[in-house]
Amino acid sequence: MPHAVDAAELVDFTAVIPAGGSGTRLWPLSRASSPKFLHDLTGSGRSLLQSTVDRLEPLVGSRVLVVTGSRHADAVRAQLPSLSEDNLLVEPSPRGSMPAIGLAAAVLERRDPHAVLGSFAADHVIGDADAFGETVRQAVAAARQGVLVTIGITPTYPATGFGYVRVGDPRPVTGAPAVRRVRTFVEKPDAEHASSYVESGDYLWNAGMFVVRAADLLELLGAHHPQMVRLLREIAAAPARIDELWPSLTKIAIDHAVAEPAAAAGRVAVVPASFSWDDVGDFASLASLLAESHDHPGMRVLGEGRFVVNEGSTGVVAAHGGRTVVTLGIPDVVVIDTPDALLVTTREHCQDVKSVVSALQRLGREDLT
Repeated sequence: MPHAVDAAELVDFTAVIPAGGSGTRLWPLSRASSPKFLHDLTGSGRSLLQSTVDRLEPLVGSRVLVVTGSRHADAVRAQLPSLSEDNLLVEPSPRGSMPAIGLAAAVLERRDPHAVLGSFAADHVIGDADAFGETVRQAVAAARQGVLVTIGITPTYPATGFGYVRVGDPRPVTGAPAVRRVRTFVEKPDAEHASSYVESGDYLWNAGMFVVRAADLLELLGAHHPQMVRLLREIAAAPARIDELWPSLTKIAIDHAVAEPAAAAGRVAVVPASFSWDDVGDFASLASLLAESHDHPGMRVLGEGRFVVNEGSTGVVAAHGGRTVVTLGIPDVVVIDTPDALLVTTREHCQDVKSVVSALQRLGREDLT
């Protein structure tokens, strides 16, 4: 059974939280100006970003670095008042996950050449804090051996919206018996391949959580992107130059820049996770995280239930527009009401919400996106 991890075991470990993206499949709740990580989407009273920090603080204390865009920096400061200004890294523009995490690595490398970082998205929902802490502890132990460690999620269905990790043989690490070698990373598959992956038992979902020594991450990145490493170290040494240097960084995800080539070179390990995980990717996913409303049987309600009247419908309703929303006899309905936009769809079409945002952009309605 997992137990609470002693933070003294992790004195060299810092949590890095890339807080970016716009969560377009959760429009109109999530917007470019107010992305999903700033919202309470589970009814906990804490935003997804705050919940991420709450989960990590028992492991790292104040050693939390948040990397976010200039558009969201003030909101992040407001939600995380205890975060020191030195631990908020502000990107001038979106360049993908690799420059964001790489900047954190370069800053940490200057602070401590032996520092281990763990990158955890700001907008995921994770259950069982003790199991999470034990998984991270084992990942840190493996990372101290000079490898890039990912945390893999046991698939619960043949998802086509996630990448996969193909698991290899056990990798001996003292005190970390769950660590396995990674044979390869697999892109998001079609339904047929996803089913075969799940049936084989050899694959885990790639949840985008990475643990690695900061210096090792920069070394791995430098094998294929040496200019990026040079620029990131220059920014870390002279933060005032970030506006000048940042636009020259290649826009790329950490998976493509580091994880995939490192796996091919045998430098990646995985710790299979025993905790529940959800990336809250769309309203169908969100509905599965919310408890059925006591006042509205069959319906999941996000926000104030007094604005919802349900007669014989099932699904999810968010009534944030300040008016009453009535659902009548509609199965699996999704109604998201905000002051300036109303979305009505079904769970079956939740993945298509992203196309609505594209359509609004084509119509010149960036004020709604």
